[in-house]
Amino acid sequence: MRIGVIADTHGCADAPLLAALRGCARIIHAGDVGPGVLERLRELAPLTAVRGNTDRRGEPAALPAMAWLEAEGFRIAVVHREEDAPPEGWEVLVVGHTHRAMAAERDGRLVLNPGAAGRRGHHRERTAAILELQAGRKPRVTFVTLGPRRPTLAEVRR
Repeated sequence: MRIGVIADTHGCADAPLLAALRGCARIIHAGDVGPGVLERLRELAPLTAVRGNTDRRGEPAALPAMAWLEAEGFRIAVVHREEDAPPEGWEVLVVGHTHRAMAAERDGRLVLNPGAAGRRGHHRERTAAILELQAGRKPRVTFVTLGPRRPTLAEVRR
């Protein structure tokens, strides 16, 4: 199963992000969603999302602080900040907040931060991740570069 994993969109759901997520069976958003993003993601695949520290208005403010899902025999926990993660009960932990893409094995479990898919923040490159799960196998993560944080001049003129 291919799962698109994103975080820190801060209201950005543009063509490069949507193209990266096309074909995924499911999408996970690890918070700091921003306005207008959830509707666009739901058009692509079933969505699991949590609120981040900047999600204070609208639909993102009503999202849970933590979410759980199961896929291919893996229990996945989703929170915005890693320090808010439950200590156990998961094989895959999805986090955001730092704007740094990272996949690390800790105590035989996967911790995944897809980086920041939005244009706001201190990151240079926008990123997402594709999480591939297959029962009985180790999870595989591929990071996808979505382009520079700042829009190009051509994008600004559109």
